[in-house]
Amino acid sequence: MAQAADQQPAGVPRLVVADGHQLFRETLVNGLRDAGRFDIVGEAADGEAAVALCAALSPDIILMDIGMPRLNGVAATTRIKAACPATHVVVLSKHSEKRFVEAALAAGVSGYLLKDISMGDLITALEIVGGNAICLSEEVAGRAVLAESGDATGAARPPLTAREREVLQLIAEGMSLKMTAAHLGLSVKTIETHRRQIMEKADTYTVAGLVRYALREGVTTLDRE
Repeated sequence: MAQAADQQPAGVPRLVVADGHQLFRETLVNGLRDAGRFDIVGEAADGEAAVALCAALSPDIILMDIGMPRLNGVAATTRIKAACPATHVVVLSKHSEKRFVEAALAAGVSGYLLKDISMGDLITALEIVGGNAICLSEEVAGRAVLAESGDATGAARPPLTAREREVLQLIAEGMSLKMTAAHLGLSVKTIETHRRQIMEKADTYTVAGLVRYALREGVTTLDRE
């Protein structure tokens, strides 16, 4: 689902809000609109719609969850930054674990905020990002420092690539290899190769194991409307 809004006065940062939970997204949009500091130009309920809206509208900022249907937020960020490099992507997520922060930063986000943030602090953070600065929640900033310092306990598994995250999400959400290949415009053989590489990184060789891995990595989520 994608929805574009009416045009607002020039000079106000143009914002797209993407979140798979309708009630949360509507509450967020209403709060930001009431603040009067942003032009809400569109809403998206899944990652594919978020990418399409950014391509069509070239917003200044997109506020986006990680665990969205059809295309997760990290993969969507990769596509958005490739198509609209001037658009700032700000993650608003319930996940603060290091692996989520690392994946989002690697994809090119300008901000990573947690969903327990107040509306006032969210507005301030979006204004900071609009000024071409990076903004991270305090807890997330600690994860980023650890990532940059290379601090880790035990041998870290290789991270998933953006394409592998796309493939993993579709498999975890019930698509067959053939359906996944058609959806991504790739050959079944290529999808099989990606699946094998994902399984090696996840150290699991069953579909059930991939689903559990996808949930842990925030590639997909079960708590959707």
